[in-house]
Amino acid sequence: MSAKKKLQGRVAIITGATSGIGRATAILFADEGAKVVAVGRRRQKGEELVDLITKKGGEVLYVAADVSKAADCKRVVNTTVENYGRLDILFNNAGVIHIGKITDTSEEDYDRVMDINVKGVYLASKYAIPEILKSEGGAIINTGSIYGNLGAASYTAYCASKGAVLNLTRAMAMEYPDRIRINCVSPGSVMTDMLDEEIKIWGGDQPEQQKAKFAAMQPIGRIAAPEEIAKVVLFLASDDASYITGASIDVDGGFSTQ
Repeated sequence: MSAKKKLQGRVAIITGATSGIGRATAILFADEGAKVVAVGRRRQKGEELVDLITKKGGEVLYVAADVSKAADCKRVVNTTVENYGRLDILFNNAGVIHIGKITDTSEEDYDRVMDINVKGVYLASKYAIPEILKSEGGAIINTGSIYGNLGAASYTAYCASKGAVLNLTRAMAMEYPDRIRINCVSPGSVMTDMLDEEIKIWGGDQPEQQKAKFAAMQPIGRIAAPEEIAKVVLFLASDDASYITGASIDVDGGFSTQ
Protein backbone atom coordinates (compact mmCIF):
# COMPACT_ATOMS: atom_id res chain seq x y z
CA MET A 1 0.00 0.00 0.00
CA SER A 2 1.40 3.36 -1.00
CA ALA A 3 1.85 6.06 1.63
CA LYS A 4 -0.81 8.75 1.79
CA LYS A 5 0.22 11.90 -0.02
CA LYS A 6 0.85 14.77 2.38
CA LEU A 7 -1.40 17.30 0.61
CA GLN A 8 -4.05 15.01 -0.85
CA GLY A 9 -7.27 16.91 -1.56
CA ARG A 10 -5.90 20.32 -0.63
CA VAL A 11 -5.77 23.41 -2.82
CA ALA A 12 -2.69 25.61 -2.83
CA ILE A 13 -1.85 28.97 -4.36
CA ILE A 14 1.85 29.52 -5.06
CA THR A 15 3.07 32.96 -6.12
CA GLY A 16 6.31 33.37 -8.02
CA ALA A 17 5.69 29.87 -9.32
CA THR A 18 7.26 30.14 -12.76
CA SER A 19 10.87 29.71 -11.64
CA GLY A 20 13.18 28.78 -8.79
CA ILE A 21 11.73 27.90 -5.39
CA GLY A 22 8.17 28.54 -6.50
CA ARG A 23 8.43 26.22 -9.48
CA ALA A 24 10.06 23.46 -7.43
CA THR A 25 7.36 23.81 -4.78
CA ALA A 26 4.55 23.69 -7.34
CA ILE A 27 5.91 20.43 -8.71
CA LEU A 28 6.38 18.95 -5.24
CA PHE A 29 2.93 20.03 -4.01
CA ALA A 30 1.30 18.48 -7.07
CA ASP A 31 3.28 15.26 -6.52
CA GLU A 32 1.93 15.25 -2.95
CA GLY A 33 -1.67 15.45 -4.11
CA ALA A 34 -2.45 19.16 -4.01
CA LYS A 35 -4.39 21.03 -6.65
CA VAL A 36 -1.98 23.84 -7.46
CA VAL A 37 -2.70 27.36 -8.67
CA ALA A 38 0.62 28.60 -10.05
CA VAL A 39 0.88 32.39 -10.13
CA GLY A 40 3.48 34.38 -12.05
CA ARG A 41 4.00 37.07 -14.65
CA ARG A 42 5.85 34.97 -17.25
CA ARG A 43 3.11 33.26 -19.22
CA GLN A 44 5.38 31.00 -21.28
CA LYS A 45 7.08 29.70 -18.15
CA GLY A 46 3.68 29.21 -16.54
CA GLU A 47 2.38 27.20 -19.46
CA GLU A 48 5.53 25.08 -19.46
CA LEU A 49 4.99 24.34 -15.76
CA VAL A 50 1.38 23.34 -16.39
CA ASP A 51 2.49 21.00 -19.16
CA LEU A 52 5.11 19.38 -16.92
CA ILE A 53 2.81 18.84 -13.93
CA THR A 54 -0.09 17.65 -16.10
CA LYS A 55 2.09 15.06 -17.83
CA LYS A 56 3.03 13.73 -14.40
CA GLY A 57 -0.65 13.31 -13.54
CA GLY A 58 -0.98 16.35 -11.30
CA GLU A 59 -3.62 19.07 -11.21
CA VAL A 60 -2.50 22.63 -11.86
CA LEU A 61 -3.86 25.93 -13.09
CA TYR A 62 -1.69 28.85 -14.19
CA VAL A 63 -2.86 32.40 -13.48
CA ALA A 64 -0.90 35.37 -14.80
CA ALA A 65 -0.83 38.06 -12.12
CA ASP A 66 1.20 40.79 -10.45
CA VAL A 67 1.06 40.33 -6.67
CA SER A 68 1.68 44.03 -6.07
CA LYS A 69 -1.78 44.75 -7.53
CA ALA A 70 -4.83 44.26 -5.31
CA ALA A 71 -7.12 43.45 -8.24
CA ASP A 72 -4.75 40.72 -9.43
CA CYS A 73 -4.51 39.10 -5.98
CA LYS A 74 -8.28 39.15 -5.58
CA ARG A 75 -8.67 37.62 -9.05
CA VAL A 76 -6.21 34.83 -8.23
CA VAL A 77 -8.17 33.85 -5.11
CA ASN A 78 -11.52 34.08 -6.89
CA THR A 79 -10.24 31.98 -9.80
CA THR A 80 -8.93 29.37 -7.37
CA VAL A 81 -12.27 29.02 -5.57
CA GLU A 82 -14.24 29.05 -8.82
CA ASN A 83 -12.14 26.20 -10.21
CA TYR A 84 -11.45 24.09 -7.13
CA GLY A 85 -14.15 25.09 -4.64
CA ARG A 86 -11.84 25.88 -1.73
CA LEU A 87 -8.43 27.15 -0.62
CA ASP A 88 -6.21 25.54 2.01
CA ILE A 89 -2.65 26.76 1.45
CA LEU A 90 -1.00 29.99 0.33
CA PHE A 91 2.72 30.12 -0.42
CA ASN A 92 3.74 33.78 -0.74
CA ASN A 93 6.93 33.28 -2.67
CA ALA A 94 7.06 36.03 -5.32
CA GLY A 95 10.07 38.25 -4.83
CA VAL A 96 12.68 40.46 -6.47
CA ILE A 97 16.08 41.75 -5.48
CA HIS A 98 17.91 45.03 -5.92
CA ILE A 99 21.63 45.40 -5.30
CA GLY A 100 22.91 48.82 -4.37
CA LYS A 101 23.83 50.94 -1.37
CA ILE A 102 21.05 53.08 0.03
CA THR A 103 22.50 56.21 -1.62
CA ASP A 104 22.55 54.42 -4.98
CA THR A 105 19.04 52.99 -4.69
CA SER A 106 16.41 55.00 -6.51
CA GLU A 107 12.99 55.53 -5.02
CA GLU A 108 11.56 53.56 -7.93
CA ASP A 109 13.81 50.55 -7.22
CA TYR A 110 13.06 50.69 -3.50
CA ASP A 111 9.32 50.83 -4.12
CA ARG A 112 9.50 47.92 -6.58
CA VAL A 113 11.21 45.69 -4.01
CA MET A 114 8.81 46.63 -1.22
CA ASP A 115 5.73 46.37 -3.45
CA ILE A 116 6.46 42.82 -4.57
CA ASN A 117 8.26 41.39 -1.54
CA VAL A 118 6.09 42.91 1.20
CA LYS A 119 2.92 44.38 -0.26
CA GLY A 120 2.49 41.22 -2.31
CA VAL A 121 2.43 39.12 0.87
CA TYR A 122 -0.07 41.50 2.45
CA LEU A 123 -2.41 41.56 -0.55
CA ALA A 124 -2.37 37.85 -1.33
CA SER A 125 -2.94 37.03 2.34
CA LYS A 126 -5.71 39.64 2.67
CA TYR A 127 -7.79 37.95 0.00
CA ALA A 128 -6.76 34.36 0.70
CA ILE A 129 -7.39 34.28 4.46
CA PRO A 130 -11.22 34.54 4.31
CA GLU A 131 -11.28 31.52 1.97
CA ILE A 132 -8.77 29.52 4.02
CA LEU A 133 -10.91 30.13 7.12
CA LYS A 134 -13.80 28.40 5.34
CA SER A 135 -11.70 25.23 5.17
CA GLU A 136 -11.11 22.97 8.17
CA GLY A 137 -7.76 24.66 8.71
CA GLY A 138 -4.96 25.88 6.56
CA ALA A 139 -1.44 27.18 6.24
CA ILE A 140 0.34 30.22 4.87
CA ILE A 141 4.06 30.12 4.19
CA ASN A 142 5.98 33.29 3.35
CA THR A 143 9.37 33.34 1.68
CA GLY A 144 11.70 35.41 3.79
CA SER A 145 15.48 35.35 3.70
CA ILE A 146 18.38 35.09 6.08
CA TYR A 147 18.74 38.78 5.23
CA GLY A 148 15.52 39.33 7.14
CA ASN A 149 17.65 38.93 10.27
CA LEU A 150 21.08 39.93 8.95
CA GLY A 151 22.34 43.16 7.45
CA ALA A 152 24.28 43.08 4.21
CA ALA A 153 26.00 45.96 2.45
CA SER A 154 24.48 46.80 -0.95
CA TYR A 155 21.32 44.83 -0.17
CA THR A 156 19.55 47.67 1.67
CA ALA A 157 16.12 47.48 0.05
CA TYR A 158 16.12 43.68 0.01
CA CYS A 159 17.08 43.45 3.70
CA ALA A 160 14.36 45.94 4.59
CA SER A 161 11.75 43.98 2.66
CA LYS A 162 12.63 40.60 4.12
CA GLY A 163 12.79 41.98 7.65
CA ALA A 164 9.26 43.24 7.07
CA VAL A 165 8.13 39.84 5.78
CA LEU A 166 9.49 38.14 8.90
CA ASN A 167 7.63 40.42 11.30
CA LEU A 168 4.51 40.43 9.13
CA THR A 169 4.54 36.64 9.43
CA ARG A 170 4.68 36.84 13.23
CA ALA A 171 1.86 39.38 13.41
CA MET A 172 -0.39 37.44 11.03
CA ALA A 173 0.20 34.23 12.98
CA MET A 174 -1.09 35.88 16.14
CA GLU A 175 -4.29 36.97 14.40
CA TYR A 176 -5.35 33.42 13.46
CA PRO A 177 -3.46 31.10 15.84
CA ASP A 178 -6.11 28.40 16.07
CA ARG A 179 -7.21 28.32 12.42
CA ILE A 180 -4.27 29.09 10.14
CA ARG A 181 -0.64 28.23 10.73
CA ILE A 182 1.47 31.06 9.32
CA ASN A 183 5.21 30.60 9.04
CA CYS A 184 8.25 31.85 7.16
CA VAL A 185 10.94 29.93 5.32
CA SER A 186 14.20 31.89 5.16
CA PRO A 187 16.61 30.59 2.53
CA GLY A 188 20.24 31.47 2.07
CA SER A 189 21.95 31.10 -1.31
CA VAL A 190 19.77 29.08 -3.69
CA MET A 191 20.49 28.36 -7.35
CA THR A 192 17.69 30.47 -8.85
CA ASP A 193 17.30 33.24 -11.40
CA MET A 194 17.74 35.71 -8.55
CA LEU A 195 21.12 34.25 -7.63
CA ASP A 196 22.09 34.26 -11.31
CA GLU A 197 21.40 38.00 -11.27
CA GLU A 198 23.65 38.44 -8.26
CA ILE A 199 26.41 36.37 -9.87
CA LYS A 200 26.30 38.55 -13.00
CA ILE A 201 26.47 41.75 -10.96
CA TRP A 202 29.29 40.69 -8.64
CA GLY A 203 31.15 38.33 -10.99
CA GLY A 204 31.35 40.40 -14.16
CA ASP A 205 33.09 38.35 -16.82
CA GLN A 206 33.99 35.61 -14.31
CA PRO A 207 30.62 34.13 -13.31
CA GLU A 208 31.93 30.67 -12.45
CA GLN A 209 34.50 32.10 -10.07
CA GLN A 210 31.80 34.20 -8.40
CA LYS A 211 29.52 31.19 -8.10
CA ALA A 212 32.37 29.31 -6.41
CA LYS A 213 32.82 32.24 -4.00
CA PHE A 214 29.15 32.09 -3.03
CA ALA A 215 29.43 28.36 -2.46
CA ALA A 216 32.55 28.80 -0.33
CA MET A 217 30.73 31.30 1.90
CA GLN A 218 28.37 28.58 3.06
CA PRO A 219 29.58 26.36 5.93
CA ILE A 220 27.98 23.41 4.18
CA GLY A 221 30.20 24.17 1.19
CA ARG A 222 27.66 24.53 -1.60
CA ILE A 223 24.65 26.44 -2.89
CA ALA A 224 21.19 24.98 -2.26
CA ALA A 225 18.94 23.58 -4.96
CA PRO A 226 15.38 24.99 -5.13
CA GLU A 227 14.03 21.52 -4.38
CA GLU A 228 15.72 21.58 -0.97
CA ILE A 229 13.78 24.69 0.00
CA ALA A 230 10.57 23.26 -1.45
CA LYS A 231 10.79 20.29 0.93
CA VAL A 232 10.79 22.65 3.92
CA VAL A 233 7.81 24.53 2.48
CA LEU A 234 6.00 21.19 2.10
CA PHE A 235 6.73 20.38 5.74
CA LEU A 236 5.29 23.72 6.88
CA ALA A 237 2.22 23.29 4.66
CA SER A 238 1.50 19.76 5.83
CA ASP A 239 0.12 18.28 9.02
CA ASP A 240 3.69 17.36 9.99
CA ALA A 241 4.03 20.98 11.18
CA SER A 242 0.73 20.97 13.08
CA TYR A 243 2.20 22.71 16.16
CA ILE A 244 4.31 25.32 14.38
CA THR A 245 3.10 28.87 13.76
CA GLY A 246 4.73 32.29 13.78
CA ALA A 247 8.13 30.68 13.15
CA SER A 248 10.92 31.30 10.70
CA ILE A 249 13.01 28.36 9.56
CA ASP A 250 16.48 29.20 8.23
CA VAL A 251 17.47 26.99 5.30
CA ASP A 252 20.92 28.41 4.68
CA GLY A 253 23.53 25.70 5.02
CA GLY A 254 24.63 27.20 8.33
CA PHE A 255 25.42 30.68 6.97
CA SER A 256 23.53 32.61 9.66
CA THR A 257 25.22 30.71 12.49
CA GLN A 258 28.63 32.18 11.67
